[in-house]
Amino acid sequence: MIRHDLPAHGWRKSSYSEGQNAGCIEMQATADKFVAIGDSKARPRGAFVFAPRAWAAFVHSIREDTLQPAR
Repeated sequence: MIRHDLPAHGWRKSSYSEGQNAGCIEMQATADKFVAIGDSKARPRGAFVFAPRAWAAFVHSIREDTLQPAR
Protein backbone atom coordinates (compact mmCIF):
# COMPACT_ATOMS: atom_id res chain seq x y z
CA MET A 1 0.00 0.00 0.00
CA ILE A 2 1.21 3.54 -0.74
CA ARG A 3 0.36 6.52 1.48
CA HIS A 4 0.64 10.22 0.71
CA ASP A 5 -0.81 11.66 3.95
CA LEU A 6 2.23 11.38 6.20
CA PRO A 7 3.61 14.34 8.18
CA ALA A 8 6.87 15.79 6.87
CA HIS A 9 8.28 16.15 10.41
CA GLY A 10 7.93 12.42 11.16
CA TRP A 11 10.65 11.09 8.86
CA ARG A 12 13.89 9.59 10.22
CA LYS A 13 16.90 9.15 7.94
CA SER A 14 19.07 6.08 8.01
CA SER A 15 22.30 6.36 9.95
CA TYR A 16 23.97 5.15 6.75
CA SER A 17 22.98 8.31 4.83
CA GLU A 18 25.88 10.27 3.38
CA GLY A 19 25.51 13.97 4.17
CA GLN A 20 22.44 16.15 3.96
CA ASN A 21 21.99 16.06 0.19
CA ALA A 22 22.33 12.33 -0.30
CA GLY A 23 19.28 10.35 -1.34
CA CYS A 24 18.29 7.78 1.17
CA ILE A 25 15.51 5.70 2.54
CA GLU A 26 13.55 7.26 5.38
CA MET A 27 11.05 5.70 7.75
CA GLN A 28 8.37 6.73 10.16
CA ALA A 29 5.82 5.04 12.35
CA THR A 30 2.30 5.99 11.33
CA ALA A 31 -0.51 6.97 13.68
CA ASP A 32 -2.25 3.68 12.85
CA LYS A 33 0.85 1.68 13.89
CA PHE A 34 2.30 0.80 10.48
CA VAL A 35 5.84 1.43 9.21
CA ALA A 36 6.16 3.87 6.32
CA ILE A 37 9.23 3.73 4.08
CA GLY A 38 9.96 6.51 1.61
CA ASP A 39 12.63 8.04 -0.61
CA SER A 40 13.97 11.33 0.76
CA LYS A 41 14.32 12.76 -2.76
CA ALA A 42 10.85 11.68 -3.93
CA ARG A 43 8.47 12.35 -1.07
CA PRO A 44 5.63 13.47 -3.39
CA ARG A 45 5.53 9.91 -4.73
CA GLY A 46 4.34 8.69 -1.35
CA ALA A 47 5.64 5.96 0.91
CA PHE A 48 5.20 2.22 1.05
CA VAL A 49 3.47 1.14 4.25
CA PHE A 50 4.06 -2.21 5.93
CA ALA A 51 2.77 -4.03 8.98
CA PRO A 52 5.47 -3.92 11.68
CA ARG A 53 5.93 -7.70 11.67
CA ALA A 54 6.42 -7.80 7.88
CA TRP A 55 8.95 -4.95 8.00
CA ALA A 56 10.85 -6.58 10.87
CA ALA A 57 11.01 -9.89 8.96
CA PHE A 58 12.37 -8.09 5.89
CA VAL A 59 15.03 -6.22 7.87
CA HIS A 60 16.02 -9.43 9.68
CA SER A 61 16.44 -11.29 6.38
CA ILE A 62 18.67 -8.49 5.04
CA ARG A 63 20.84 -8.51 8.17
CA GLU A 64 21.15 -12.29 8.12
CA ASP A 65 21.67 -12.40 4.33
CA THR A 66 18.78 -14.84 3.94
CA LEU A 67 16.52 -12.80 1.65
CA GLN A 68 15.09 -15.04 -1.05
CA PRO A 69 13.66 -13.95 -4.42
CA ALA A 70 9.88 -13.93 -4.75
CA ARG A 71 8.49 -17.05 -6.36
